[in-house]
Amino acid sequence: MNWAFLQGLLSGVNKYSTAFGRVWLSIVFLFRVLVFVVAAEKVWGDEQKDFKCNTLQPGCHNVCFDHFFPVSHVRLWALQLIFVTCPSLLVVMHVAYRDDRERKNQLKYGENCRRLYKNTGKKRGGLWWTYVLTLVFKIAVDATFVYLVYHIYAGYDFPSLIKCEEKPCPNTVDCFIARPTEKRIFTIFMVVTSLVCILLSIFEILYLVGKRCCECVKERKSSRHVDASTLSSGATLMDANTLKLASKSHPSTPAPSYSVAVS
Repeated sequence: MNWAFLQGLLSGVNKYSTAFGRVWLSIVFLFRVLVFVVAAEKVWGDEQKDFKCNTLQPGCHNVCFDHFFPVSHVRLWALQLIFVTCPSLLVVMHVAYRDDRERKNQLKYGENCRRLYKNTGKKRGGLWWTYVLTLVFKIAVDATFVYLVYHIYAGYDFPSLIKCEEKPCPNTVDCFIARPTEKRIFTIFMVVTSLVCILLSIFEILYLVGKRCCECVKERKSSRHVDASTLSSGATLMDANTLKLASKSHPSTPAPSYSVAVS
């Protein structure tokens, strides 16, 4: 599998992320993708070949392996990494859509026309909802796969000895897993990193919602302040007009002068 595509995707979406999002991207790329590519695939290798049972009954080995390992850890983690990183592509596509709208608007009305977006990469309006929904989807994916690993393999432990009673085994068969301690360590490591990514996504959602609420409160306060100043200026203007009308309706007449005739 070519993981260079995921690397380019994570690098592209990094500039549209918050501080929590950048930490999430770093953990995913360094502690999940690289560890998976460099170490996990080599640790598991050919699982069925390294799975040994103390019986020569035809089919017993395959049935016991399928019973305890219905899905490969490596393939399950590969699906998890694909599903958890691809939603970030929606943010990049949304920003590209905004850039295309802005370009078409400038071609139609000229470069000096009013811009549709002050910043196409700023999380406002539809882009804010797209970003939040991708975070919710990432949380759901990581939580689902953590539960699947626990449910399918009955925990995160790898016992050295497994008792198998599946048919066509003639009796209880002892089966052995290759490198159980090493596989247990890698499984716990991948689960812990998934939980850390879930916590970071939750913190990022809380940060975005809190920041948006603070901005809404500030906008309301500023609008109220503008309305109050408008009302006060209007009241002052009305008082001035009232005084002018009063002075016009009651003109000041000069006092009459009396001439005294002396005879």
